[in-house]
Amino acid sequence: MSDASASPDTRTAVIAAALDLFAARGFEATSVEQIAQAAGVSRSTFFRQFGGKDDVVFADHELLLDRAREWLAKGHADPWEAVCRASLDVYRHFAADPDLARRRYTVVRGVPALRDREIVTVFRYERLFDEYLRGALPGLDPVDAVGFSAAVTAVHNHVLRRLLRGPKRVPASTLRHALDGVRRRFGVLADDAAGEDEVVVAVFPKRMPLAEISRRLRDRIED
Repeated sequence: MSDASASPDTRTAVIAAALDLFAARGFEATSVEQIAQAAGVSRSTFFRQFGGKDDVVFADHELLLDRAREWLAKGHADPWEAVCRASLDVYRHFAADPDLARRRYTVVRGVPALRDREIVTVFRYERLFDEYLRGALPGLDPVDAVGFSAAVTAVHNHVLRRLLRGPKRVPASTLRHALDGVRRRFGVLADDAAGEDEVVVAVFPKRMPLAEISRRLRDRIED
């Protein structure tokens, strides 16, 4: 379990040291003692912050999942956009230090056990989005909830892999555009607000979930 009190600089130093050792010596051949020594921290400090070797590789995801959970729990007028914003926040974190993200990607790709854990981690994001949508939109068809969550996660991972596999930066706007496409395909891309004195005639795509139609009609009536 990670130690939230550890400073970001210390955590980053330990992660960077671990990834360097994994790349040079191999994941299995690298000990916690070696990581701690390379990072300039004690063995007990390492375990207090991370727990184990594999936890170092996925430490950022634990923090990001917590942050996404807190963000979604705040309540949002547009739940579909809230999910996309959570996805963008995760992407911006890794895009801020693409070199470190690429080193992590190289290590994970070469260790089967880490690849398996990565699959589980991706599913945790998807499940978080799915559960949030079902709670935020009562009556939402579970197929729409899981379908949208899976699409957002898949598109996020596709754009992130472009960043990880190439030397160039891939801006968050690339993901933003792609996620807008997901919302458009599900018929939940927010329309431009109508003027205060206009009469609104609502026309919704047939593919839009009934729960979202109800939410939009309710919002318009209340406005």
